[in-house]
Amino acid sequence: MKRFQQEHGDMIIKHMVDTVEGLVMPKVLKEAMVYSLQAGGKRIRPILLLAAIRTFNKDPLLGLNTAAALEMIHTYSLIHDDLPSMDDDDLRRGKPTNHKMYGEAVAILAGDGLLTYGFQFIAEDTFLTNDVKVRLMTLLAKCAGPEGMVGGQVADIEGEMKQLTANELENIHVHKTGKLLMFSVMAGGIISEATEGELKLLEMFAYHIGLAFQIQDDILDIEGSVEMIGKPVGSDESKHKSTYPSLLTMKGAKEKLHFHLEEALAALDRLPVYSSLLEEIAQLIVSRNH
Repeated sequence: MKRFQQEHGDMIIKHMVDTVEGLVMPKVLKEAMVYSLQAGGKRIRPILLLAAIRTFNKDPLLGLNTAAALEMIHTYSLIHDDLPSMDDDDLRRGKPTNHKMYGEAVAILAGDGLLTYGFQFIAEDTFLTNDVKVRLMTLLAKCAGPEGMVGGQVADIEGEMKQLTANELENIHVHKTGKLLMFSVMAGGIISEATEGELKLLEMFAYHIGLAFQIQDDILDIEGSVEMIGKPVGSDESKHKSTYPSLLTMKGAKEKLHFHLEEALAALDRLPVYSSLLEEIAQLIVSRNH
């Protein structure tokens, strides 16, 4: 899996950067967009998408544009998350955040550029049928927009300085983090022409790994370090955010983490195709230290 992740992760980065470099736009905007695209990270979302395609014995390159579009949209969300009006973070993946490098206005516009160009990337894909492209763009808009990530971000902001219930916290993370992870897996299935039953199992898998991903983030915010996670630890506590450890205790959060891992793996077991790559990625999500 590490070889798959390295090879395809590098391919996605090169594809994104080469394409953006070839666009005609103001120099500072291009620099800001490329800066965040090259800032590192796990590339979990696009790797999940390509791994899902491989699971159905199709060529992962069929999903290269969609995977790149997904990573662009994820990157835009991080640029905007870091802004002073939201999380006000100075570091992202161990480097100065976009607005620290280029100013708030350019950072906002760099995020806008990545968001909109992501959809163009899918629309211009010559490997996919028009029906598949429309299906992908519709699902991506739903997962990234007000019914998904954007809505989850608003709920997260409204939840600051409040004591949330475990259900309220889960609802935030299902939308803020989980929806794009769900798109990753579902898009791979759609491109691979998976059946409706198979897509349901992929959706169930993605739901649980999305929650596992966020629980591990909450754990690392306490047990990690700046060197490990690329940003200051304890940022959730300093912003008075409810987290899984704060609501369930650290022991309870780790138990919940492994519960969601087991549920995700159980969904994979019901797929009629061999899914070792997806299983390995799920294991990586719960064991990662950054």
